[in-house]
Amino acid sequence: MPNEKNWFTEVYPKHGSALSMEVSAKLHEEQSAFQHLQIFDTPWLGKLMVIDGCTMVSDRDNFLYHEMMTHQTLFTHPDPKRVWIIGGGDCGSLKEVLRHPGVERATQIEIDERVTRLAEQYFPDLCSSNNDPRAELLFIDGIQWVRDAADGSVDVIIVDSTDPVGPAEGLFNQAFYAQCLRCLAPDGILVQQSESPLFHLDLIGAMHQTMRAAGFTATRTFFFPQFIYPSGWWSGTMASKGSLEGFREQDARSKPFETRYYNADIHKAALVAPEFFRKAIAS
Repeated sequence: MPNEKNWFTEVYPKHGSALSMEVSAKLHEEQSAFQHLQIFDTPWLGKLMVIDGCTMVSDRDNFLYHEMMTHQTLFTHPDPKRVWIIGGGDCGSLKEVLRHPGVERATQIEIDERVTRLAEQYFPDLCSSNNDPRAELLFIDGIQWVRDAADGSVDVIIVDSTDPVGPAEGLFNQAFYAQCLRCLAPDGILVQQSESPLFHLDLIGAMHQTMRAAGFTATRTFFFPQFIYPSGWWSGTMASKGSLEGFREQDARSKPFETRYYNADIHKAALVAPEFFRKAIAS
C-alpha cells in the first residue's frame, strides 16, 4: 500500500526484497467480486494498476510483457488463425494478437469484468482494439470455457493470468493443461506467463513437468525484462504437441506493424537460457 510519503511498495517477503514506486494520486479503488483493484497515477510509470496488492500493468513498461507473450508465440506457430487469451483483462495482449493480419478470431476470456472496464477508462490505448470485428470479449471462468470447448478448436492459447493464487490458481495444474491440449489443433501452442526465473525457478520447473505429464511433447521458456514484476526479470513458457524449434523468422522480420521491444533477433535471444536455468529444468 502507499505510505505517508506517497510511495507504493510491493514487498516480496519470501525473497527479502521489495519494489517501491512514487505515487502522485490514487485514481480508483474497489473490491470486485474476485479481487481488490487499485489504479494509481505515478510521475514516471504513468498509470499503474494493482490487483490484490501486486503490480499488474503500467503505461511505461506494459509493452514488454504484451509483445513477448503474443508475438513470440504467434510467430512460432506456422499459421495462427484462432487465438484464446485466458485472463488478460487489461486487453493489452488482445491488442497485440489482433495486429497479426492472419488472425481471424481472438477470444479473451476474463473472469473479472471490472478489470477490463477499468482498463478501458484508465488504459484506453491497451483497449484500442476491443471493437475489432475479430475480437470477442467474454467475462466468464476461463477454466470452464476450456473444459466446454470442442476438440481442436483453437490454434494458440495465451494464459495471461495473475500469479498462481486466488482466481488464477486453477490455471497452473495438469487437469487444465490436459484440457488445453485437447482443444488445440495440430501444431497448436499453449503459452503461459511463468513468473521470475530468479525468484520462481521451482514453479517454472514444475510447469514444464506438469505440461509434459498432461501430454505436451515440447516445452520451452523464453525470457524478458519487466520492471514492475518481482526481480525485474520475467518469463513465458510454451508447450506444444509438436516441435517448438524454429519460428517464422522472415515473417517476424517483415511484420506489417511496429513494435517497441519484440523483433526477430529478440525472438531468438529470448530463448537462450542461462546455465543455472538449464540445469534446474533438466534435473
